[in-house]
Amino acid sequence: MRTDMRKNSKSSWPKVIARKWLNIPSGAEEFQSDYAVNGETGDRRKSCCDQDYHSIVPGNFSEGWLTETAGGIKPSKSMPEPPPVTDSLNPRMFVGTWNVGGKSPHEGLNIRDWLSSPAPADIYVLGFQEIVPLNAGNVLGAEDNGPAAKWLSLIREALNSDQSDKELARCYSGATEESSPSSLQLEQQASLKPRTSFTDLLSMEDELGEEDFERLLNLNTNSSEEGSPSPTYMSGSPARQRFCLAASKQMVGLFLCVWVRTDLYKHISNLKVSCVGCGIMGYLGNKGSVSISMTLHQKTFCFVCTHLTSGEKEGDEIRRNSDVAEILKRTKFSRSFRDFRQPFHPENILDHDKVIWLGDLNYRLAPGCVDTHELLKKNNWQVLLEKDQLRIEQRAGRVFSGWEEGRIYFAPTYKYLADSDDYVVQTSNSKEKRRIPAWCDRILWKGEGLKQVWYSRGECRFSDHRPVYSLFSVHINLVNKLIPTAISCPPRFSSKSALSSACGAKVQAEELLVIPGHKAT
Repeated sequence: MRTDMRKNSKSSWPKVIARKWLNIPSGAEEFQSDYAVNGETGDRRKSCCDQDYHSIVPGNFSEGWLTETAGGIKPSKSMPEPPPVTDSLNPRMFVGTWNVGGKSPHEGLNIRDWLSSPAPADIYVLGFQEIVPLNAGNVLGAEDNGPAAKWLSLIREALNSDQSDKELARCYSGATEESSPSSLQLEQQASLKPRTSFTDLLSMEDELGEEDFERLLNLNTNSSEEGSPSPTYMSGSPARQRFCLAASKQMVGLFLCVWVRTDLYKHISNLKVSCVGCGIMGYLGNKGSVSISMTLHQKTFCFVCTHLTSGEKEGDEIRRNSDVAEILKRTKFSRSFRDFRQPFHPENILDHDKVIWLGDLNYRLAPGCVDTHELLKKNNWQVLLEKDQLRIEQRAGRVFSGWEEGRIYFAPTYKYLADSDDYVVQTSNSKEKRRIPAWCDRILWKGEGLKQVWYSRGECRFSDHRPVYSLFSVHINLVNKLIPTAISCPPRFSSKSALSSACGAKVQAEELLVIPGHKAT
């Protein structure tokens, strides 16, 4: 048995290498999810609009679906009443990016500092770069999924731990009090994050506006907007806010995962992934992007995690601009069969309603920046940012035209000595290794209804990069975006399906995950 396994493993290597070199997709549309169960463990449910495609959904996902049986397709017995609908929703979205330098996380690594934010989030979008070393074996060979599994385990534990419940309790401890938190309490709360002072927080007031600034500061649930999906805490005891993995995808060292509150997941549909390699020969996955597309309450979201061309020589920024253009051009999301009255799910990045671009963009400081040491000592970020290549290229209209990025009030995130707060440039005597500190790790966005209320960095010394994160308030207008409670299916025929020519059945929900089972006839 072991001999056979070794033979299979050896014989698969040439195929893997050939696929990567020839840019042939191999499981490119597959992704991991808490709800992507095997067909044997759940009901196989089928829409009469699907022909030879089937979808795998949780057993309790919808009682209004059609269930395929040996005798054909029968309508379900119960038809639940449609839930009440509010005019708008305002979920909070946490977005984080971290280049971990090819190191696998050790047991007990504390990532709560990175995942903490001024207010609890409803969605977590976390992107990683270099979760495995970018050597020939990982770039050309089979995918090493071990580190990704470890990161998922750490994230799940951090989001669902008792410690996070205690933090939520502190945030919402005033829910039963009539008075809002005092300014002293807010200042003490802000002081828990040494990387951003309370003075810096106050400086955001002009940028955000009075209303949004007060919403950021006021963590009392009594001040939550009507219709917000944020949980309500009663009797001074917070409800246990649990998160599940909506989707995760890896390409060599790039890894992107999306986590949502369990009660919010039922409103998410059309989860799809797409990978683009921009590395060696312009196609291999040592550089490139991993993207996840989804629909939340009929609004389409796209999250793009990228690792662009490295280097700080003159002209390297042009190669990074080219990477961005290639990712926008080559990222494609597959389309599934849908009812003809429903709009198609976006196929490209820019077709989505809201787009978040995160990752190690690798833009450096332009050559000629003098007195770097003095500016770093004085924390004079604004003068250093005048030489930031990303801002220079964006202002010139050569990249990310029309995209937005929040103001930066934190120190450059690269390059640090391992397990140290010192930049390499401050200690290294070798010119080859003297990397000028830069804001390589960034978060940008595009689309209406996205408002950034926090942009900062973590202080974990795990790699030569510091993690970066942002908190967004997402406005979703539900007016004129309602789906009919029942959709009549037009008659379709299939030699492999026992469908009646007069199919009058009704489908109440979108397919959660459409998986090609057989070729359509």
